[in-house]
Amino acid sequence: MTSPDSAGLLAEQLLRLTRRVHRIQKRHLEHRDLGITPAQSRLLRTLAHWGSPPRMADLAERLEVVPRAVTTLVDGLEASGKVRRVPDPVNRRVIRIELTDDGRKALGELRAARRSAAEEILAPLTEEQREALGGLLNTLIDGAPARSC
Repeated sequence: MTSPDSAGLLAEQLLRLTRRVHRIQKRHLEHRDLGITPAQSRLLRTLAHWGSPPRMADLAERLEVVPRAVTTLVDGLEASGKVRRVPDPVNRRVIRIELTDDGRKALGELRAARRSAAEEILAPLTEEQREALGGLLNTLIDGAPARSC
């Protein structure tokens, strides 16, 4: 059983790790000089997982932000040629957002930057430690209670 102090320490460690991950990923993104912010990167990754171009409201919901924030992100990405607004084939009043070829290329660069950042972060761990960490993270992400053996 964990004490309140150990739970607080774990929470602090998770927050520190999260900040470190963001710093390292940001540095790797800047090194590739893509001109994409972390928020724009998240929007591109989210957009790539849609089967067909989503509406702005769909993106806002998936990203858990207000629609105005998505508009600002899309404006910047559209200006740089990474996404484009397209009319809905069924309802002309609806605008959908799709990746361009430049956007797909940028996604490849973003994935490479994230991989290299992950390699840097995980470098001190052995393969066994990485597997154990992966299992622990899956448990935390899924919210399933840990089972004792």
